[in-house]
Amino acid sequence: MKATLSKQLRKLSEAAASLGGKRFNLLVASSLVATAAIIAAAATGGNDYGAAAALLGRSLAADKTPIASAPASSPEAAPEGGGEEFSSPAPAPTSPAPLAAPESAPAPEPEPEATPTPTPTTPTAPAPEAGQIEHVFVVSLASSGYDAAFGPAPQMTYLANELRPKGDLLSEFKLLDKAALPNSIAAVGGQAPSARTKAGCPNYDECVYPAEDLTLVDQLGIAKFTWKAYMEGMVDPATGQPDNCVHPEPDTAANPATGGYSVTLNPFPYFHSLLDLGDCASNDVPLTELEKDLKKAKSTPSYSYISPNLCNVGISGQCPEGAPDGAAAADAFLATWVPKILASPAYEEDGLLIVTFGQVNGAAPVDPAAPAPAGDPLKVGTLLLSPFVTPGATDAVAYDPYSLLRSTEDLFGLTPIGKAAGKKVKSFGVTLRGGAESTAGD
Repeated sequence: MKATLSKQLRKLSEAAASLGGKRFNLLVASSLVATAAIIAAAATGGNDYGAAAALLGRSLAADKTPIASAPASSPEAAPEGGGEEFSSPAPAPTSPAPLAAPESAPAPEPEPEATPTPTPTTPTAPAPEAGQIEHVFVVSLASSGYDAAFGPAPQMTYLANELRPKGDLLSEFKLLDKAALPNSIAAVGGQAPSARTKAGCPNYDECVYPAEDLTLVDQLGIAKFTWKAYMEGMVDPATGQPDNCVHPEPDTAANPATGGYSVTLNPFPYFHSLLDLGDCASNDVPLTELEKDLKKAKSTPSYSYISPNLCNVGISGQCPEGAPDGAAAADAFLATWVPKILASPAYEEDGLLIVTFGQVNGAAPVDPAAPAPAGDPLKVGTLLLSPFVTPGATDAVAYDPYSLLRSTEDLFGLTPIGKAAGKKVKSFGVTLRGGAESTAGD
């Protein structure tokens, strides 16, 4: 990956030598990564700077652009040869003829002061503000069926028996597709499922959305909120050490280890807006960072997206022999991490925990005697836990991953993007915000 990046940067550097005038001034004013995008467009002779402009505008809005300082004055050129300076001798001074004293001119009459014309001001939109909830945590799992999570004989006993009585159950929350990527990309970027995302994006770079397709976390960054994605088991495949924003090389497919990290559980590396400006590399981190960040409200991001590995997310057949598997593994993950979230200062002050499902556990159950899930497999349910929800409540409104995005945008006062802005998309964020109106423009 590093060799590929170095090669691309070398090409961009060579292309920069051919730019001048206004394009060069733009390079000076922009961030390094946005600049690279503009150079690349210029080097290919194209006239479409849409993606580069989107990157530059997003960078400027988020104050990620370095301030260009004025160049220092250049010293005057020294004479050639390094010897003494020679000049023609100055002419001898001569005594000037006496000048006649000028006649005193009458003082000009003062002109009337002009009335200053007021400069018209353009009203600016108020900056987005969070409502009563200022910290949102999202845990995304694989569903083994609605009844496995919330039915009368649940397989996820911690979720059903310990958490359900404390929260608000969105009983009609349904997925858009059985696969993970279509739902998680919709929940953070508002993009509709495609044939490629439904297939798990066998060619990674063909699935990365262009820079102008912004995400929820782009919006949060522009509005001065903070975010992090916490991915269990995310390591550099070359070194085996924990690493940030891990994704396949261009023209390759993801080959996750059994039970380990998979980029298909991580929607953020699928957006150029996050890759090209470095946000993914900074904020998409291993799960081990979460416990440290939870210690203080100040260090806890405004938005935290949490994903287990392939075993703990709840996919059958991904866990070591003898360990909890499928729905039981996902429930054990919740039992480990949810108490830490609920005990954090950020959650206790103004938090919301969303336990949701981003895919269907389509693997055959390990136990052949286990009953097949009944009902619509896309009906998975979602649980909201917060000091601001009614314990034991049930909300039977039809929600989906677009609703998850729209609701989070409403909580932080953001304008809905993509499919989340649709007129039929429902939001639970309006009520939880504290009575504020939805920011949708429909």
